[in-house]
Amino acid sequence: MAKSWCCRTVIRMAEPETPANVLAKAPAGERIAKRLARAGVCSRRDAERWIAAGRVSVGGKRLDSPAFNVTESDHITVDGKPIPKIEPPRLWRYHKPAGLVTTNKDPQGRPTVFERLPPELPRVMSVGRLDLTSEGLLLLTNDGGLARELELPSRGWIRKYRVRIYGRVEVQQLADLAKGPTVEGVKYGPIQATLDEQMDSNAWLTVSIREGKNREVRRVMQWLGYHVNRLIRVSYGPFQLGALARGGVEEVGRKMLRDQLGPTLIKPRPHR
Repeated sequence: MAKSWCCRTVIRMAEPETPANVLAKAPAGERIAKRLARAGVCSRRDAERWIAAGRVSVGGKRLDSPAFNVTESDHITVDGKPIPKIEPPRLWRYHKPAGLVTTNKDPQGRPTVFERLPPELPRVMSVGRLDLTSEGLLLLTNDGGLARELELPSRGWIRKYRVRIYGRVEVQQLADLAKGPTVEGVKYGPIQATLDEQMDSNAWLTVSIREGKNREVRRVMQWLGYHVNRLIRVSYGPFQLGALARGGVEEVGRKMLRDQLGPTLIKPRPHR
């Protein structure tokens, strides 16, 4: 009588994902766009565009995708030139005058913030932006990671502005902004707005926001029927414009940075 054989299929259960397993499988180093931003070369978004344009190489090989990790030992170049060493993160307060664009280059040829900075400053980038006609406090940093951290809405930092508008103010309209207005389909967070001074044809307001969406203050004021003719940012979280002269630049002390952001974020970065 022939023996019958039973085939057994062994199914190996997948190893459960744990934090240790995930870390073990993760590629070493950090994404190339993050490294370029930390070196103060450009923003992460610009880095992705530069990579797509074939401007970035690692170890002599041109990259064609930002999905690439690098380590401290990798030799990275942009347009054939090595990127700068990663310095400890630094932060400056800058009193931006009206009439400057917050960008490195302007297609329309308008003057930019970065063209007017003192030559002794290292390469810096802005934390957020102020538009052409806005003025006041603009934070600058040599570290793209720090810039991104300071822009995160999760910090909940208040941006405070002094705003001059045409017309006579209805105080109840300002009070209603605390509910969070919706303007042309865009939902804004709660806005604190108070009337400081009413003049014949103008009024001064203090406006505080947390999100800092594009042209938020101007758009909301226009929605209320007011035209903004002057907008001055006086604070960004714990950092104040104070008596800093127009066009002036002053570095924020490292002790204040550590106090506000924590020693982990502000610890010195190693040189490559």
